[in-house]
Formats: sequence, C-alpha cells, structure tokens
Amino acid sequence: MLASRLNLLLPRLSWLRGCSTTAVGQQQQRQVPTEFSVHDPLQAHALKEQCILVDANDQAIGAASKADCHRVHPETKDVKLHRAFSVFLFNSQGEMLVQKRSSHKITFPNTYTNACCSHPLYEIEQERQESNALGIRVAAQRRLNYELGIPTEELQPQDFRYLTRIHYADTGDGVWGEHEIDYILFLQKDVTLRPNSNEVSEVRYLRRDKIDEAVAKFSAPLTPWFSLILQHRLKLWWDNLHQLEQFEDLSNIQRF
Repeated sequence: MLASRLNLLLPRLSWLRGCSTTAVGQQQQRQVPTEFSVHDPLQAHALKEQCILVDANDQAIGAASKADCHRVHPETKDVKLHRAFSVFLFNSQGEMLVQKRSSHKITFPNTYTNACCSHPLYEIEQERQESNALGIRVAAQRRLNYELGIPTEELQPQDFRYLTRIHYADTGDGVWGEHEIDYILFLQKDVTLRPNSNEVSEVRYLRRDKIDEAVAKFSAPLTPWFSLILQHRLKLWWDNLHQLEQFEDLSNIQRF
C-alpha cells in the first residue's frame, strides 16, 4: 500500500523540490518581514513556513508559522507544540552522519546534531498525510535534499524506517526554543553529500565504538533533541541496525 501511494507522488517530486526553502534563488528576492531583518535572509524567510500544530497525542489541530512555533512566550515560557522529524543516517559501514548547524540558523545555531531535523509543512498537502507517516517521509526526503544535497533519486520516502515518536521541549536561548512531537526515522544507505552552507557548516561520520569520545571532543554543544535521543535510545538502536523492527513503537509517544 505504501509503495502504491508513493508512486502517485513521484510525478510531483519536482514540484515539492520547488517548495519552501528549496527555492533558494526565489527566496532571496522575496521581502523579509522587518522584525526578522537582523537574521540571515534565507533563514528569516523560512520562518514564514507553516508548521503543523498538534496536541499531546499528535492529533493535528491547525497550523502556525515556523516563527510562531519556535518563539518562547516571554511570561509562560511556553512554545507551541508542533510536528517534526529527526533523521538518523548511517552508511553501509554502520557509521552515523552528524552535522553542525550553521551560524546562520536562528534556532540552536553552531550545534551538533543528527543528519537532519525539520518539519513537515502544512502548505504542502502531501506532507500532511498521516498514514504510514507518509507526509513525514516526503518531508524528510525534501529536507535531506535541501540541507545535505542528497539527490532525491538516491533517497525515496519508502527507504526510511519510522521507529517511534518522542515529545520534548527546550526553551533554547529564551527567545527561540522547541516543543515537538518528533518522528524518529532511520536510514542506512551510502549517499552523495553536497551540504548547503546556509544550513550546515560541517558533516562527519562517526563510528559506534567512538561515539562518546567524539562527542566529548566536539567544539560545540549538542542540540537538545539529539542529546536526549543519544542519552535514552540511540546506542541501543544503533547496535541493532539490522533488526530495528523489534524496536518499532508506532502507537506510543516517548516522553523525555
């Protein structure tokens, strides 16, 4: 069923690549709201994207701009709960890709994290599809292409293994924070990398037996979601890359 539904999406993939932050040249010419003028123009423009608002059970309840979904309320310190995903990418040798978020990023700049962390967008109809996490998979393909330059023909939505969801929150710098139901996607595949310097300043592959040593030597902190997943689940999942089906939990939301 998933394969047949994905076949219906293939003719529209070129259109998806033109949506959102993938249209770099077009974005540079669009007017950026004055309140975001202190930020990098491409990153500021992305704040107008529409994220999917959800309740604590991951039921969609509406949409709000990326800016509104990441602002920390000055009094309550709340951040709007929205849907997101985190991709963990491994090569054929079992090494995991990590990236350092660029200094241009508005939320958690200059931090180390997993291969890709982003959001399905409300304005892209295919990314609102919930069956088999299809919308999440399509969004992950789009963002891996944009952030890391992985050609879409090398990476299809059905290639991702959806493991579970986590619910976490972090107030960041007190102005911009996170509050997400985060879909965890695993992928083991050798891919072509052409990182987008506006998004990513560094990429590297890490070995499982060197993860603690490597993290200890990082020149910057980890993103809060990557830190939580590393602490609670990642090593177990990594040790079982070839039998991940036993760890799938699609019914429950893990709360850290």
